[in-house]
Amino acid sequence: MGKRIIQQARGHGSLTYRVRRRAYRFKISYPIASVVGKAQITRLIDSPAHSAPLAKLVIGKISFYVPAFKSMVEGESIEIGKAGKDGDIAKLKDISTGMKVFNIEAKPGDGGKLVRTSGLSAIITKKLDNQVGILMPSKKEVWFNGECRATVGEIAGGGRREKPFLKAGNKWFAMKARSKLWPRTSAVKMNAIDHPFGSGRGKRIKSKIIKRHTPPGTKVGLLRPRRTGRRKR
Repeated sequence: MGKRIIQQARGHGSLTYRVRRRAYRFKISYPIASVVGKAQITRLIDSPAHSAPLAKLVIGKISFYVPAFKSMVEGESIEIGKAGKDGDIAKLKDISTGMKVFNIEAKPGDGGKLVRTSGLSAIITKKLDNQVGILMPSKKEVWFNGECRATVGEIAGGGRREKPFLKAGNKWFAMKARSKLWPRTSAVKMNAIDHPFGSGRGKRIKSKIIKRHTPPGTKVGLLRPRRTGRRKR
């Protein structure tokens, strides 16, 4: 009797391949655009679902969570609506050219979707009418609506990848916190029942051309390639 291969099993949401819901209990967001003034940093949080530490900010009766900026300290305050120092939250059109920003809104009011990984930042390069050009960490310039908000500064937690895991157990727990499949193994090392490339015989893999909309278990080989074979010079 056959069984689902790994790709199929992951797509059906069993407990083995599902992240713990409690890991995502802190949602990154900004308050509504009409809220301006001083916000207090009340708590720094180590969230298992995020690579950077999170900060809980309180302004009046409103509380929200954002990625912490570098050298953030509990108890200090930041400005919402003005861009003067690191941690301030403002619209892109109100932030000076050359300043570093992170947690950028892709469209006004979405709460921040881009540049949220530890140690990252983007740079505001130019402004044109109500459009703002930003040099992203990928070194690509992207244009945003000037009404989109961002946080000034650089995200905390830089150098996270410089520290080695040292033990397989540490890596295992890090992957489990985000429901990542680990350890990963190559297809030819599997049994024939577990993968189309499996078994000890026929280690020379023939290229397979797979259609774009096939189910997860059959997406092996070349996925809807534009061309195949060696390119002749």
